[in-house]
Amino acid sequence: MRLKNKVAVITGAASGIGKDIAESFAKEGAKVIIADLNLQQAAAVAQLIITQGGQALGVGMDVTNEQQVEEGVQKAIAAFGGVDILISNAGIQTIAPIVDLTYAEWKKLMAVHLDGAFLTTRACLKNMYQRGQGGSIIYIGSIHSKEASQLKAPYVTAKHGLIGLCKTVAKEGAKYGVRANVICPGFVRTPLVDKQIPEQAKTLGISEKEVIQNVMLKETVDGEFTTTADVTEAALFFAAFNSNALTGQSLVVSHGVAMQ
Repeated sequence: MRLKNKVAVITGAASGIGKDIAESFAKEGAKVIIADLNLQQAAAVAQLIITQGGQALGVGMDVTNEQQVEEGVQKAIAAFGGVDILISNAGIQTIAPIVDLTYAEWKKLMAVHLDGAFLTTRACLKNMYQRGQGGSIIYIGSIHSKEASQLKAPYVTAKHGLIGLCKTVAKEGAKYGVRANVICPGFVRTPLVDKQIPEQAKTLGISEKEVIQNVMLKETVDGEFTTTADVTEAALFFAAFNSNALTGQSLVVSHGVAMQ
């Protein structure tokens, strides 16, 4: 029970990586807040965790909406007494060459990834500082936090930006015992990635199989996708690490892509 009685706010937790992290954290003893744009799905995931003997609360949260973020974090505090861990995971993707990318698409993606990370970080940090019990902020970045790809200018830019935010939080949070780190997964077969496959195939003029083999998995050491379980293990490691010795770092979990 590495996270016994810890309270974790997890954004984008109704599906994919966020859902897997929430379920695993609950099994490790954490009280989890399933924060998601889709309140119905968030509540369903929370109920599933509860039926399995865990403690969970589903909240509707648009991470780009300041009021919803503040209210969601306050619900977590009211329900479980405070916040110990933030998993900033909510994200979207846009596939387009820069010359075809609209400004609206650019701003929307930046808002979800960077504004969302800022707003949730600020809300959780206030409580962590006030309680004086430390905490862990974990951003779900990407191999695109380290490397670039065609057709993903806003995503690559935003994921690089998370590393800068992380380092700043690590510096400011140190005296309060708050750590900040970034997990940089390779391609994970989530709905977000599955949606990209036909989009990239169409834009690049290749088959979906070629997108998987020659774009997504080409640089891996074994031709394998990263799994949600892989990312969850890294999140558990960061969340349970109990000193400032591990802060301001980015860990690539990618089957060898973007080796550091």
